[in-house]
Amino acid sequence: CRSVNSLFTGLPRVLWPAKRFGGRRVATPLAVFVVLVPQLVVGATLKVEIVPTWHGDPITLSDTWHSRSDGDEVSFTRLAYLLSELAVVTSTGDRIESPDTYGFVKLEEKSSVPTVLDLPDTNAVALEFLIGLRDSTNQANPNQWPADHALNPGYNNLHWSWQGGYIFLAVEGRWRSADAPESGFSYHLGNAPHRMQVRLPLEVDLVGSQCLRLRFHLDRVLGDSSTVEIAEQTSTHGRKGDALAMRLKLNVESAFEVIGIEMIHPSPMKAPTPVLPQTHIGTPYPFKMKRDFPMPQLPVDFPLSKERVELGRRLFNDALLSRDGSISCASCHDAENAFADARTFSVGVDGQVGTRHAMPLMNLAWKSSFFWDGRAPSLRAQALMPIEDPTEMGETLANVEAKLASHPAYPSLFKAAYGERTPTAERLGVAIEQFLLTQTSFDSRFDQAALGQAELTDQEKRGFELFFTEYDPRREQFGADCFHCHGGDFFTDHAFHNNGLDFKSDLGLGAITGKESDHGKFATPSLRNVAVTAPYMHDGRFKSLEEVIEHYAAGIHRSSTLDPNLAKHFGNGIPLSEADKAALVAFLKTLSDPKFEIGSSLE
Repeated sequence: CRSVNSLFTGLPRVLWPAKRFGGRRVATPLAVFVVLVPQLVVGATLKVEIVPTWHGDPITLSDTWHSRSDGDEVSFTRLAYLLSELAVVTSTGDRIESPDTYGFVKLEEKSSVPTVLDLPDTNAVALEFLIGLRDSTNQANPNQWPADHALNPGYNNLHWSWQGGYIFLAVEGRWRSADAPESGFSYHLGNAPHRMQVRLPLEVDLVGSQCLRLRFHLDRVLGDSSTVEIAEQTSTHGRKGDALAMRLKLNVESAFEVIGIEMIHPSPMKAPTPVLPQTHIGTPYPFKMKRDFPMPQLPVDFPLSKERVELGRRLFNDALLSRDGSISCASCHDAENAFADARTFSVGVDGQVGTRHAMPLMNLAWKSSFFWDGRAPSLRAQALMPIEDPTEMGETLANVEAKLASHPAYPSLFKAAYGERTPTAERLGVAIEQFLLTQTSFDSRFDQAALGQAELTDQEKRGFELFFTEYDPRREQFGADCFHCHGGDFFTDHAFHNNGLDFKSDLGLGAITGKESDHGKFATPSLRNVAVTAPYMHDGRFKSLEEVIEHYAAGIHRSSTLDPNLAKHFGNGIPLSEADKAALVAFLKTLSDPKFEIGSSLE
């Protein structure tokens, strides 16, 4: 993690070269995703599976605590890393690898581990791979990769964003001791000095396709208090010369072990079945996004079309979707407030008041779960849920279909959008999804400064510095540590965090997953346009940005699920001077996009 202090001379020029920025158009989603069709591979392969363990027992993201050598205990909330250059070394000294293959591994989620392809029948004496990337890849444009590629920043959430380069390994969790209050730790390794080279001895005859299983001993990384003293070293960001980062690198390199190999007996290989659009009806919609945004996963079954977007726009603003004709989607998601609600709680049919603040709606093409608690798995599913919520629109989808079918205009609009006049719930959801996908935000004064078209004030630059600098007195870094949850192009990691609120009866994600370890976790909203989306938090408890900053400075409520990036700081927050608080607010106000202030996105 490079020092942000060094980036302020010529801020727009140094941070964002102009030739890499600006809006770009993707004519159709198919043009982007055709490259994702896998090729058939003939020949033997070596598949690798990696199991993280603590003293031989598999690790899970839960409330399970693991003992260290000094009797202290740790639990894990995040384990994610990048793999590259997987290779087999043969008894003749040959090195067989699959070039330009990369893997992303994340605990308890679908992972992508490289596979060595086209292996000859040979004797293998070693397996080699990197945790991390070579400089040429690490410093290249991260947004060149397709949406589900291991190196796509939106997929792996392991890019330093403005500082450049990837996080090679992220390990986060909680720590407790008999004689100290419970705390957190957050270890992020990146940059060339901390690239991890792993070499494992093998004695295997490679005949046919096989699966090699590895064990990743996290106890060898964090279990010995003589090498990592968590109480005094709660974080690292892989800065050059950091002894803790180097110690962790060496620990990781010696933490892998081969535990077994077995033959793979695959079914007869078939050509993949391509996912094709269900309809070619309509005019392709030119999806616009900032040049350096990661590639999104746009719909392939229903490619964006102008007719579907326009239908979705009309439906979004039509109170016909509610039981009594009084509430539309736009009633609670006002375009002039970045599609958020200026009220603390939205009001539904019969004057019913909700219990959560309406989230802003922008840059949704990069999200994979919706609502504060993540209960909707897609945007089209999310679009339908408020219709049938008795405290919101209070209607049934069947009644909405009937009202749309008898409407003088809608059957023709559905015909133009789908080739058929019949309104259905699926088509309704898809249309609203398509309208919302077009609501992209990337033209704030901050973005203009990146292009050299505007200049940030000294106070705003100071706020930027604080925002993207960790608070780590051990390394004499005294930032506000905002970027862990609000970094990247979207100023959110699209994840769920307990950010120190006294959540009481609203368990957030925990109510959906049923896991106690998820209690009090809510979706991290984007800070783009944050100046116009007040009030803040899932329950709208803070009326101003100043109140939000004060919460993080002195109002943190410590609990068992507090995010490690906050729990690692002792006390009730991150100490900030009044001048620093004002600088942060000034910087946040540079993230406003004019089109979301004046409602021009609805034109």
